[in-house]
Amino acid sequence: MRAVWLFLLLGLASGCAIAPRPSRQPQVHNPFPQLAKVAVAPFFNSSSERSVDGRRVALAYFNELQAVPGFEVVPMGVVEAAMQQHNIQLASPSEARRLAQLLEVDAIVIGAVTDFSPYYPPRMGMQVEWYSANPCYHPIPPGYALPWGTTEEEYIPDRLVFEAEMALAKEQLKTQTPAYKPAETPTESLPLELQTEDSSNSPDGVVHASGAEEMFAADGKRVGLPETWPDPRGFAPRVPTVDCPDCDESTQPVLQHTRIYHGNDADFTTALESYYYFRNDQRAGDWRAYLERTDDFTRFCCHMHISEMLSARGGAGESRVVWRWPESR
Repeated sequence: MRAVWLFLLLGLASGCAIAPRPSRQPQVHNPFPQLAKVAVAPFFNSSSERSVDGRRVALAYFNELQAVPGFEVVPMGVVEAAMQQHNIQLASPSEARRLAQLLEVDAIVIGAVTDFSPYYPPRMGMQVEWYSANPCYHPIPPGYALPWGTTEEEYIPDRLVFEAEMALAKEQLKTQTPAYKPAETPTESLPLELQTEDSSNSPDGVVHASGAEEMFAADGKRVGLPETWPDPRGFAPRVPTVDCPDCDESTQPVLQHTRIYHGNDADFTTALESYYYFRNDQRAGDWRAYLERTDDFTRFCCHMHISEMLSARGGAGESRVVWRWPESR
């Protein structure tokens, strides 16, 4: 015991230079068995940086997604061959779904780089949408399958609580927004990331909110609310039914996540340092070199994007913690 105290005192006296510190590796997995086989199409470049290669970004996304347990990802060459053979331009959600069906996958990933700068601090914005081959699948919003209403609810990160409540508010607001006649602009030829969808396809009851019990009677019927009002109790997956439900087709993506990453953000660089450590990269330099190499920076942004999207929908596991010694000890 005296030896332990002596060790701690020496560590404090030397500024903790000889004390180990933890590295945490977040663990994510595929929480959606209905979306196991996935294909990734070349990304669009919607940024002002013309040097962005959408195919290379999609390859980075492919590699990071393939590393997530529970996913089988179709090689990029197979996707490109199918697009060329069937003259698919991905100009609409219907074309995205058609490509998914031709590839015999559960979902097709359509992404766009919305902002990019390779100079320090590097910056990358991404908007990614997953379209299912099955038109009966509806959007899965942030907060789905998280432990709401349990003792674990208090450990849900504030960021995820905010995303879930924002998603609920958006769906509820749609039921209270007056309809208007939009300008007659053809949407079929617009890039996929710029199109809008009919709000009538919004899911009914997929998000949680506090105080939801007051909105529903004991028999589950709505009390003084529109029929299309999202039921917050549907935050948890529904129980199985004896018969398959009828198909209510949707043209919306089943998954969607939009983020922008900055190379000088403290949370971003902390996550990058851990990512670098667990990759055991033997090249010269440390994690800071990833901010200077565009390919490495792009791949880490894809890693963060996938991790955030899945974690917000029940795909986070217990983090792996490794105590490591400073190299200068």
